[in-house]
Amino acid sequence: MSDTLLELAVVIPTFNERANVPLLIAKLDAALAGRAWEAIFVDDDSPDGTADAARAIGREDPRVRVIQRIGRRGLSSACIEGMCATAAPCVAVIDGDLQHDETLLPKMLDALQADASLDVVIGSRFCEGGCTGEWDSERVAKSAFATKLSRQVLKADLTDPMSGFFMIRSEIARGLVPVLSGIGFKILLDIMTASPKPLRFRELPYTFRVRTEGESKLDYVVAMEYLIALYDRMFGKVVPVRFAMFSAIGAIGAAVHLSVLFLLFRIAGLPFVTGTIVATIVAMTFNYLLNNALTYRERRLKGAALIGGWVSFCLVCAVGAAANVGLAAFLHNVQHGDWRVSALAGIAVAAVWNFALSSRFVWGRY
Repeated sequence: MSDTLLELAVVIPTFNERANVPLLIAKLDAALAGRAWEAIFVDDDSPDGTADAARAIGREDPRVRVIQRIGRRGLSSACIEGMCATAAPCVAVIDGDLQHDETLLPKMLDALQADASLDVVIGSRFCEGGCTGEWDSERVAKSAFATKLSRQVLKADLTDPMSGFFMIRSEIARGLVPVLSGIGFKILLDIMTASPKPLRFRELPYTFRVRTEGESKLDYVVAMEYLIALYDRMFGKVVPVRFAMFSAIGAIGAAVHLSVLFLLFRIAGLPFVTGTIVATIVAMTFNYLLNNALTYRERRLKGAALIGGWVSFCLVCAVGAAANVGLAAFLHNVQHGDWRVSALAGIAVAAVWNFALSSRFVWGRY
């Protein structure tokens, strides 16, 4: 490859895919024979040693590169880092679980090289000739529903906007990076909706394979992050998605607080103050753990940092609660108006306070 200009970079976001690394490289080597390519594994610090497995191959094969991310997680953001790390004029994104058909890569590259007006080529499971393989009816229905939701923000008539298998001109990808959300697992949808002008695309059919090694990453968090990504495209410029999540969890926490207080005060017969103290601690702990798992997922605290973060979160929320009560009482005494307006003002100030300081001093300092 040293005597040939680099044509293609294949970005492979990974987490716990050690067993698939050598298999994928062998498949890429066969599929891209005669082409000048490189593979960039972007690994989210997999505990199974995925990054080390890729490095071991990279010591003998200079086409294999590794970006090991410490303290950062997420498929979309991993793809963004990989796309920015190559000098190749074209960059493909493919999963590390061998479910995408790597033999389609030469056709994708040929299409981009033959048509200068084409921006992106997408591997589709749903266009004519494509197939979802051994998906059951439930998964097909969920995918169809997700595709229908994507129509709310999509600027192109794609058959498979949820595809994680595509190739794009590197210059276009890098140009879009400043406006990409980097949220969730659907980087193609992020790219297609972020572009200020419609991207010219072509879809090529392929059959989705069954995973043979490792475990699937599909879970409730993936679905949640997809909805978050859609929200960000639709309303993120008005209310930032992270603040919206933080506030929604706060509202759920308020319901938890009232439920615990009801059980302790009305059912168990504990003194009101005692019940309130316990309910407050339970609600703050609930909010903290849920924010740690969802709102700040890519900065998730673990081990000793989890305990330290909980203490910091409680202190921040305690000050926020004091600000809430103080402002509400002040406005009510001064205005002598609708008590609900004063209460809402106090809640709004506390929400902004808690979010700003939590972002900085709880999840921003580790």
